[in-house]
Amino acid sequence: MESLQTPARVLAFAAHPDDIDFGAAGTLAGWARSGAEITYCIMTAGDAGGFDPSDRSGVTELRSAEQREAARRVGVRDIVFLGERDGYLEVNHAVIARVVEQIRRVRPDVVLSMHPERNWDRLQASHPDHLACGEIVTRAVYPAAENPFAYPELAEQGLQAYKVPWLWFYGAPRERENTAVDVSSTVDVKLAAIRVHASQHPDLEGMDASVRRFLQDNARRHGLPEGASAETFHAVGVNTPETIAGF
Repeated sequence: MESLQTPARVLAFAAHPDDIDFGAAGTLAGWARSGAEITYCIMTAGDAGGFDPSDRSGVTELRSAEQREAARRVGVRDIVFLGERDGYLEVNHAVIARVVEQIRRVRPDVVLSMHPERNWDRLQASHPDHLACGEIVTRAVYPAAENPFAYPELAEQGLQAYKVPWLWFYGAPRERENTAVDVSSTVDVKLAAIRVHASQHPDLEGMDASVRRFLQDNARRHGLPEGASAETFHAVGVNTPETIAGF
C-alpha cells in the first residue's frame, strides 16, 4: 500500500451526510494535506436524520450545509449530492448509472465506499442504506465504469470508460479488514468534521470520546504503536499490476 499513501484523485461515496467523516475523514485529511484531489458523493438527502419532529422541511438543507462545512475542514471542496430519499436507497440501474457518471468524471485512483456486507458485531454500522451504497458502488466500479458498452448515454456525453485501480471499503466487518491507516496526526481534524454534524449527535462529548477509543482500538488490533489511532479498510485491488482483468 506504500504507493497509495497519497493518491492523486480520490472519489468517496457515502449513504448519508456524516458517514464519510465517521468512516474515513482521518485518512482523507492526510491525503488532502499531501495534495490529493478529493470528491465526495453523498447518495441520500439525509432527510430522515435528526431529532426535532417539529420542522422536517429544512433537514436536507441543514445536513447538506453541515457536510459542506465538514468537508471544508477535511480539505475537500468538490461535493456531489445525489438526493435519494433517506432510508429508501435501492440498488438499481438508475442510481448505478449516476455513480458510474461520477467515476468516469473524476477518474480516481481510489474509490472509497461503505461496505456491502452486514456487520453482525455492530449492526448499527449496517444501516440498509449503507449496504445499498456499498453494492451500488461495487457494481459501478466493476464492470460498469470500465465497460464501454454499459450506459452508452454516458459515452455520448464524453464520459468514456475508466478502470478503477483501487476500491477501499470503510465500515467493513473486522474479518474483512486488511488495511490500517495511521491517522494519529489527523484525529483532531476528523473529530472537528464529525462535530459539525451537530444535528445528528445530542451528546457531542460522548461521541468524541467514543470515536477516540474506537480509533485507538483499531490501532492496537493492527499492531500500530501504543497510543496511535487508525482507520481501517477492506482494500480491494480492481485494476492493479497484480490483478487479472478481462474475464
